[in-house]
Amino acid sequence: MKLLVTGGAGFIGNNFIYVQLDRHPERELVCLDKLTYAGNLESLGPALERPNVKFIRGDIADREEMDAVIAQERPDVVVNFAAESHVDRSITDPAVFLRTNVMGTQVLLDTCRIYGVQRFHQVSTDEVYGDLPLDRPELAFTEDTPLAPSSPYSASKAAADLLCQAYHRTYGLPITISRCSNNYGPYQFPEKLIPLMILEALGDRPLPVYGQGLNVRDWLYVTDHCRAIDLILEAGQPGQVYNIGGYGERRNIDVVKAVLAQLDKPESLISFVEDRKGHDLRYAIDPALIQRELGWRPETSFDEGLKKTIQWYLDNRSWLEHIVDGSWQDRVERDRIG
Repeated sequence: MKLLVTGGAGFIGNNFIYVQLDRHPERELVCLDKLTYAGNLESLGPALERPNVKFIRGDIADREEMDAVIAQERPDVVVNFAAESHVDRSITDPAVFLRTNVMGTQVLLDTCRIYGVQRFHQVSTDEVYGDLPLDRPELAFTEDTPLAPSSPYSASKAAADLLCQAYHRTYGLPITISRCSNNYGPYQFPEKLIPLMILEALGDRPLPVYGQGLNVRDWLYVTDHCRAIDLILEAGQPGQVYNIGGYGERRNIDVVKAVLAQLDKPESLISFVEDRKGHDLRYAIDPALIQRELGWRPETSFDEGLKKTIQWYLDNRSWLEHIVDGSWQDRVERDRIG
């Protein structure tokens, strides 16, 4: 089997590639990434040494480019991780999110349809459902929860999901969609909560927390997420949406305090800042469908995953330093990879 993994140099995508190499060492993997600020080939270093892993630098929204890639590579499966994903950036510049997340997905769907790709898997987010009230802990998102996105980011992901479903119904394209809760783990770009808090705490700098930090997120260790996608590719029903959650609901402030405690840093570093516009209150995923149909459950508790994540950043200070100073991007441009 040959997989084209778009966005494979990003956080979840590169973890997915490592999971594939571990679980299916015989598979051919083609990693395609535009290498924007959040894509990093340094993260894929060991994988790219394998003879069955190939890297192509490309833009999923470029129709001519994607047509050429899929015509040449002829993948059996396309897994689309490629996306702009930071909510704050979407509020500042929505157009970039629409181009990549909506038009890019549509370009991929068209090329997959033309060249007879056997499965197109769209990696989505629980944010397409909007949010839940803080005072109703019994509520959780199911696959039947209506879409009610709050930000340009989540609206672009919801639009992409609807396109996938439309291509399945109209053209018979075999698609699946997974909607995950907040991922964390190794190789995450330090604009997201956990790696940002680790980075700032290591430098004894203020840790910015929106509002009072009472917003609740369900945390999913990235390797558990990648295992779930692997199962969906093997046995998921075409046309089906699968919710993937980690049973790790935490208030943001409690996550920040847990990071500080593990790094032995004082809570006085916490700095409350003006809340994000349209900030969703609470996310909670009900993963009953994927558990029932595919037998998946998260293997990593939040406390265990956070400990592993912090240790990874401590053991990979050079990776973090290259991200912060931008030197990895300088090398990419100098070497003109792809």
